Amino acid sequence: MFCWCSFVYVLFFLGSFLAIGLLTVCLLLRQLIKFQRRKRTDPSVKHVAFFHPYCNAGGGGERVLWCAIRALLTRYENIKLFVYTGDTDAKPADILAKAECSFNLKLAADRITFVYLRKRCWVEASKYPHFTLLGQSLGSIVLAFEALLKLQPDVFIDTMGYAFTYPVFSYFGGCKIGCYTHYPTISTDMLRRVQSQTQSFNNRGYVAKNPFATWLKIVYYRLFSRIYGWVGRCADTVMVNSSWTENHIISLWDVPYKTHRVYPPCEVSQLKRLESLTDERDEQIIILSVGQYRPEKDHPLQLQAMYELRTLLNNDEALWNRLKLLIVGSCRDEEDRVRVKNMQDLAKHLSLENAVEFRVNVPYRELLECYQRATIGLHCMWNEHFGISVVDCMAAGLIMVANRSGGPLMDIVETSEGSQNGYLAFDAYDYARCIANILYNTPEYNARIREAARASVERFSEKEFENGFLRAISPIMD
Repeated sequence: MFCWCSFVYVLFFLGSFLAIGLLTVCLLLRQLIKFQRRKRTDPSVKHVAFFHPYCNAGGGGERVLWCAIRALLTRYENIKLFVYTGDTDAKPADILAKAECSFNLKLAADRITFVYLRKRCWVEASKYPHFTLLGQSLGSIVLAFEALLKLQPDVFIDTMGYAFTYPVFSYFGGCKIGCYTHYPTISTDMLRRVQSQTQSFNNRGYVAKNPFATWLKIVYYRLFSRIYGWVGRCADTVMVNSSWTENHIISLWDVPYKTHRVYPPCEVSQLKRLESLTDERDEQIIILSVGQYRPEKDHPLQLQAMYELRTLLNNDEALWNRLKLLIVGSCRDEEDRVRVKNMQDLAKHLSLENAVEFRVNVPYRELLECYQRATIGLHCMWNEHFGISVVDCMAAGLIMVANRSGGPLMDIVETSEGSQNGYLAFDAYDYARCIANILYNTPEYNARIREAARASVERFSEKEFENGFLRAISPIMD
């Protein structure tokens, strides 16, 4: 006869044995890390490490990384600076050269050391077709242990939003933790989209159409948000890039006393000096979109907006023939390149192939020329955490049409009469209508919008970012 008591006792002892074994391994690992830190030749030199596995990507997040590094190197002399990166195919000189080319930044190469991580695949979304948030978060723990075993810093700064790495570096590494959060891993807006059964890039159609699957996903999101709050509270100082992100992080992490809003650095000084190469008599009117080729950027909405615009301009064929949507962005991997090919196919399907041009990984000088030749800026990401490309376009003198949500709505674009510096839209028709308004506005009215836009972006300059970053980071550096 089966004895349930014996079975329970066996399970209890096995569980206790595994728990004790795991605790022992954790304690030994912590002592090993402390021992390796004591082996340093000069303990007075503070080791500061940035966790940015995609530091060679060339997007707005990377501008934050390099500007933060430049600020620390300028302020502190007695520090040694490291960057954890998964870009194993790029040499340090190549990474720094790309940063200089992409962002017009000069960095002291002799003061920056790269720590290469081989397990970056553990944080790639393609590895987790289901439960992607959880998979990537647990994968970041694996990557964090690899990073910590290779280098034990005094100060750990995450600039990509991998919050699940904080307990690893805090409890095992004994590090002070700083973070710059561009976008919360999960938000109440994501939860609302699931509850309303709205299909999107992170809520697939078969889930949105199935009430039981929707209920399971809601439970999953709520549990994940609890854990996300706990790991986030391990940070000693928290920087966020916008009012929208700040509201969500304070709600999820409950850390209002150590949260600092630090707008990301935008190259406004040089862009404000650019002279437009456009003219009312130009044969071509360029609508410029700048942003990484990622699903959340919603490039298909831009193509749909052009399709709607053609319908609105059906009585003005000559004007339509002058329009071109120029989409400029960087690709991180093969998945992004496939996404570009899919958008090119969509443009053909909508009969827009003659009105749309795609450019990938352009150098900074070519991007500046794109700004000079464009008239209108376009940005379609829903709940964009901030919108560096929105600010850049406004600084360059483009009239911006951005999404009526997130950072553009709360921090950047003003649409009220008398102080308007751009336009906000929410769907394809709304975008098309805003673009049509710009096309039919008087030159004087458009000039006032451009002037207001350029005057409003100074608060997003690199200098303002560096000052805010240094203020926020000083408690864990001094």
